[in-house]
Amino acid sequence: MLPRPSVDEMRFEPRLQRLRLTRKIVARCKRLPDLWRGSVRRGDIYRLRPAGRSGHEQQGRRFGVVVRANALLPRSVVLVALTSRSARPASFRPEVIIDGEVTKVLVEQVGAVDINRLGDHVGVAAAEEMWGIDESLVTVLGLR
Repeated sequence: MLPRPSVDEMRFEPRLQRLRLTRKIVARCKRLPDLWRGSVRRGDIYRLRPAGRSGHEQQGRRFGVVVRANALLPRSVVLVALTSRSARPASFRPEVIIDGEVTKVLVEQVGAVDINRLGDHVGVAAAEEMWGIDESLVTVLGLR
């Protein structure tokens, strides 16, 4: 037969169980990237973590502009337009300023990106820059 717990042990046992649960939750949450990127907004510019290279995708340090509507955020996957400092100018490639340098937004390379690939937040596209991106998306996707 098991010994009967004392009054003090009975009083503190629920608290210890909650503490164990809390530690498990904290350990699980530490694995989530930067508070689950719940603050991702349309127009945010992120440095992208490299993924496996495939096809004609460019190499090196890459940035992406979030183009998904705020009403559809947060999700585990966001719609991002990649950028390039070396791409040729085109009427459907608007420009944004990232880290003080003019960068072209490759709206023809819009894709779904897992939030785990979002690295450092480096800025936000200005309203005028987002208008240019929107117009280019309309052109590239043939929505007019």
